[in-house]
Amino acid sequence: MNQITIAGHLGADPEVRFTSSGQKVTTLRVAARARRGAKDETIWWKVTVWGEQFDKMIPYFKKGSPIIVFGELSKPEIFTDREGRPQVSMNITALNLTFSPFGRPDQGGNAASTGTESHPQPEMAHAGAHEQSSFGQGKADAAFNDDEIPF
Repeated sequence: MNQITIAGHLGADPEVRFTSSGQKVTTLRVAARARRGAKDETIWWKVTVWGEQFDKMIPYFKKGSPIIVFGELSKPEIFTDREGRPQVSMNITALNLTFSPFGRPDQGGNAASTGTESHPQPEMAHAGAHEQSSFGQGKADAAFNDDEIPF
């Protein structure tokens, strides 16, 4: 088993689908930055969540939300993008999701001034354990263009 931990921001809202047998599949697109010398590089990860193990957390994740994923790394897939260039898709099957403490919340203040509702503290989903998170009310300050997402 190849295990990996990544920290990044969601490039899109989570997508929920069901297989023909009725199994729930949630897909997350996560952008993680890697610094190569003086240059920042973005690596896109496709994270697959099978079943309902993280259903209490998923509603709190929106495009731009900071997230930490621990999971099993699948073999990379090579595909051709819209411009005809070869690209690599990195895939993870999630074993654990956590709210990242490293996101930058909005500086808007309270919910009335930002037009967003405050969220109760979500329950952390760990394999076999439940803890409380200080996720807070803010959104991450990361904006992604849908054309940047490779899958």
